[in-house]
Amino acid sequence: MPMPQLVTAALLASALAGAPAVAGELQPVEFTLRNGLKVVLAEEHSVPNVCLGIAFRTGSRNERPGITGVSHLFEHMMFNGSRRYPAGLFDLVLEGGGGYSNAYTSRDLTFYYEEFLPHLLDTVLAMEADRMRGLRIDRANLEQERGIVMEERRLGVDNSVPGSLAEALDAAAFAAHPYRTPVIGWMRDLETVTPADARGYYDTWYVPNNATLVVVGSFNASRARRMVEGHFGTIPARRLPRTPPDPEPPQRGEKRVTLHMAAELPALMIGWKMDAAREPGHAALQMLAVVLGHGESSRLHRRLVYEEEICTGVDLEAAELRDPGLFTLYAQVRPGRTPAEAEAVIAAAITALVDSGVTAAEAAKALSVLEKQASDDLVTHAGTAGRLAFFDAVYGSWKPALDPAARFSAVTPEAIRDAARRVLTDRRKTVVLLVPERAEERQP
Repeated sequence: MPMPQLVTAALLASALAGAPAVAGELQPVEFTLRNGLKVVLAEEHSVPNVCLGIAFRTGSRNERPGITGVSHLFEHMMFNGSRRYPAGLFDLVLEGGGGYSNAYTSRDLTFYYEEFLPHLLDTVLAMEADRMRGLRIDRANLEQERGIVMEERRLGVDNSVPGSLAEALDAAAFAAHPYRTPVIGWMRDLETVTPADARGYYDTWYVPNNATLVVVGSFNASRARRMVEGHFGTIPARRLPRTPPDPEPPQRGEKRVTLHMAAELPALMIGWKMDAAREPGHAALQMLAVVLGHGESSRLHRRLVYEEEICTGVDLEAAELRDPGLFTLYAQVRPGRTPAEAEAVIAAAITALVDSGVTAAEAAKALSVLEKQASDDLVTHAGTAGRLAFFDAVYGSWKPALDPAARFSAVTPEAIRDAARRVLTDRRKTVVLLVPERAEERQP
């Protein structure tokens, strides 16, 4: 396969000059209820629908041993009925009005959202408020979702090479912080969590002063504010625990783990301790991930896949988390090649970047990639609501979410080089190597 040509910085800047500003017309209104619920209302009338999202600032970061995975369990349980709305009615109302609902759980937050026609806004607000005030939590509800989540774990972690490597990496890299536990939870905890555990978690974290409510779309903000105050204003606030309970100590040397599992080919995953999302150096690390591993023109893809033909592919990610996370690299090794060969090329590429720096074209590409990714989120009401809620929960403010280029345009090639020099060191590194086995060879 022929190598792609690197576009020059001048050509890339010219191509970006005509790109329209996305979400530039939005002027969100923010207010906080007396019970601490933060509300962001953003009118946008180009499409006649509305997205309502609510982010609870709780995820696996807020769990303890014995109840890992309970945040994700709640993502499922929240759809099974509340005090005034029995199981099934939530979806019946939404789908009857042309809408839908969905949710996701992460380390730092759990986000629920619905997209629907504007006339349903008051009804959906009432249903969301009832879920916050009086969720149905009983053994039948828990047992139904427990089995579903356990099967998700089997598929996404136990029988997945990337999932197993990522779980082993987090468990090895973090000595104390709750980021060491998987979002989906350890299987034993999923098997044993009780209704009392679930009720205690809900009462602690599913409270108005731990949530941000976002409404984006075709509605009137003044009327919506009165609706929000009427439905949510009487829900009591509660005192929140200190989090995280176990801050991560400094890492003092490289860690290595060997993982044996049924697989066809070897693989490796490397994680370097990096900055939290709110820290000034985080934007440069996101751009560094693009320079090293995004697309066929990236340095490591060219070296590992095309030139040396060691790997079938390589992926890099700079985690966006409330607390310091991992700058992660995953590589699948070709038949007949070894993870050690891949590690040698990775180390050489990092050394070359630190020694010689990042080109203007590479920095411009990183800027365009990250701006495009953010702008894609802002094309729809649902994407915009999700981005606003995510930034508010993780970065502490939704405002940077509406200007995708602002966080990255001031990052210079030298700042990207400095980020690599500071973070991609052996002292911050954890390596997980996959040794493939046939299923019949696996030890109990």
